[in-house]
Amino acid sequence: MDAQKCESFIPKTEECYGESFKSDLLEQYKLYAQSAENVSARRVASSRYLLSLNVALAALYGLQSAGFGQSYWMLPIPFMGIFVSVLWFLIIKSHADLNRIKFSLIHEFEEHLPAAMYKHEWELAAAEYRAVTKIERWIPILFATLHVVLAVMIVLAIAGVIDWTQ
Repeated sequence: MDAQKCESFIPKTEECYGESFKSDLLEQYKLYAQSAENVSARRVASSRYLLSLNVALAALYGLQSAGFGQSYWMLPIPFMGIFVSVLWFLIIKSHADLNRIKFSLIHEFEEHLPAAMYKHEWELAAAEYRAVTKIERWIPILFATLHVVLAVMIVLAIAGVIDWTQ
């Protein structure tokens, strides 16, 4: 038995692994493909939560400014929103990076299977597909911008540069 053949990502021969090589490889592939889907589901769940948090902070700002006027104690609201937006952006990027790695490994798995469905799908989609995470990253950027504008408006209102009471 060639030791080098048994040290690769996936052993190339059944003799390196044993009789259940093909069935175990297929089972591992299924589990790994599911784990890639789970990363996407976690990204969606965290994005929903952070979107809700951003909307709540913007609504809180609106309630506070309508009821109590402008004061420095309102500044933490947009700063929290900026922090949440940056965190959201980083979470989206982290999930995208993890999925990119997972699909690279799935493509390697597929080299040892009869069909390379995921790899072929990516090849077909390459010309027209725009990754959701690339589009999704704009949402926290827009919320961060909104929170920066709110912070500037609070400071300007407190300084007397603008007056919202009219």
